[in-house]
Amino acid sequence: MTRVEDIAKAVEGLPADEYRHFRAWFLDRDWAQWDRQIDADSASGRLDFLVAEAIEEKKQGALREL
Repeated sequence: MTRVEDIAKAVEGLPADEYRHFRAWFLDRDWAQWDRQIDADSASGRLDFLVAEAIEEKKQGALREL
């Protein structure tokens, strides 16, 4: 059995309250990784094209209120 299979089996065996706690921890961890990736992409300039697109849309009056 692989480590992932071992982990999956352990997660499947958790009682409901421990599963909810694990799920919340995992989601928080996942979002934190996503935030770090977005920060790195932004710092490296990989997202500059989005800013340029937004500025152009604003100039054209094509933005809409959220």
